[in-house]
Amino acid sequence: MARFAMVDDATALRASIAVLLPSLRFTSVHRSVEELLRERPEADVVILDLHLANVLQPVASQGIAAVRQVIEAGYRVCVYTQEERRFVLAACLAAGALGVVSKAASMEEAEASFAAVADGELVTPPAVTGLIEVLARRGALTILTPRQRDVLAGRARGLTYAELSRSLFLSESTLRGYWRDLTDTVSRYLQATSPGDIERALGLGPGDLVDLWPETGP
Repeated sequence: MARFAMVDDATALRASIAVLLPSLRFTSVHRSVEELLRERPEADVVILDLHLANVLQPVASQGIAAVRQVIEAGYRVCVYTQEERRFVLAACLAAGALGVVSKAASMEEAEASFAAVADGELVTPPAVTGLIEVLARRGALTILTPRQRDVLAGRARGLTYAELSRSLFLSESTLRGYWRDLTDTVSRYLQATSPGDIERALGLGPGDLVDLWPETGP
């Protein structure tokens, strides 16, 4: 059974997460990345808030830097956040996070997403899925198959696997297979792509992503 740890500065959430998600096995909770790295709990996935600095820990690591630190310590990361800006969320995936889950999602949705990350599946919110679709349509993601593009377009519009199954005349298990292969490709693309490449593909001004997008390469 997969083991989970949580890093979140909200005391109430840390105290209640194991009760809210009883099917998941939580081995520890932490208020900061620094605390997590000191204690080094046995965990397969770290559920990580992006905004961790507060009056009690004003210099706590957060954002993309925190994602990178936890990944470099050997954990899988699923970001769990109130952040809604799609480029920030996409940058988390570019930094190596395997999932991004909104705190506005239901506990059932969050639970399923965390479990999917534990299974190695990339989990993306609709805003980021839509961004990925734009990259595909503008030729930045050229190795997607036509069927993967169909699945991506449907997911970007919020369609469920059941709805896609009816419109594409494919089984839900087949569609999930397409999505798993697609997200593996997207994850590698985001982690290997420079801010300049993303900016050109999306028609952004030069330098718009420099302060946000994680550096690629060693």
